[in-house]
Amino acid sequence: MIPFERHSVSLRMYPHALPASGIVDELRTQAALAVASGFDGVMVSEHHGGFAGYLPDPLQQAGWALEAMPRGWAAACPLLLPLRPAALVAEEVAWLAARFPGRVGFGVAAGALQLDFDIAQVPMEGLTARFRDGLAVVAGLLSGREPGLLAGDQAIARCAEHPVPVLSAAMSPAAVRRAAEHGVGIVMDSLSTVGRVRELTDAYRAAGGTASCVLVRRVWLGDPPRDEVARQVDVYRSYASSAAMSHWGEDEEMLTSHDGDALARAVADVVRAGGADALNLRIHVPGVGPEQARDQIERLGREVLPVLRAELEADMDRSRA
Repeated sequence: MIPFERHSVSLRMYPHALPASGIVDELRTQAALAVASGFDGVMVSEHHGGFAGYLPDPLQQAGWALEAMPRGWAAACPLLLPLRPAALVAEEVAWLAARFPGRVGFGVAAGALQLDFDIAQVPMEGLTARFRDGLAVVAGLLSGREPGLLAGDQAIARCAEHPVPVLSAAMSPAAVRRAAEHGVGIVMDSLSTVGRVRELTDAYRAAGGTASCVLVRRVWLGDPPRDEVARQVDVYRSYASSAAMSHWGEDEEMLTSHDGDALARAVADVVRAGGADALNLRIHVPGVGPEQARDQIERLGREVLPVLRAELEADMDRSRA
């Protein structure tokens, strides 16, 4: 399955509190377990300085995962684009896609955590403009439409025939219009209410967007780790903008059940209500150990994904009728 393809279901992965080599080994193990359990792919994201639950280079993490996965796709999603020269980022993505044809996706975000910018020695001033310009460069290069000075790079040239799917993190109507303008899809905040998600997906389609709208949701089969999730949300609140938080739900937008069928249907209902095309599920949070995460991955694959896929496929059939 192509990364972010309609009705794909992927797993959002985060490192556990382990020694460095143990983190790498566990990420690889869980990536392989995810695709063996029925997920289409995995996503990894970025923060710096030992920020709990994150690593600094999601492209590197995606490469680790792909080496360990016999099939399925991986995406650095999102990478914080303003921290790096956009053309160099696109080169790295294109070469990873050359190594793993058809199995690499990519997503970008502007970033909001001051520590990330301090470590990169990049100012936060002018962030929006730099992200806008960088997105245009990345979209042009990875689609093969605008190779520019990289026309002589073989991996970039390959994108003309084998474009890399790209998403842009979007939490506002302006952000989704920008994504539509550049021909990339959108990935939405896991904490946003389904009503807000619907506003964004509708605005994206109205702006001419034709790529995937990816919904991120926290899920848990059984008794959820609510205290751990609440602590992590408090961390996000410490640096998120007031505009973003104004659209967050009151229950961390977490879907839980002791029954796999019920959880599958609840997730499918949110996908429908939000007008999303694809789904990225999150179980990881600081405080959840490797054994718990592996158990959830296997149980979701066995008890939730079959019914969820049947629900999504039925929706697709109805849309074709």
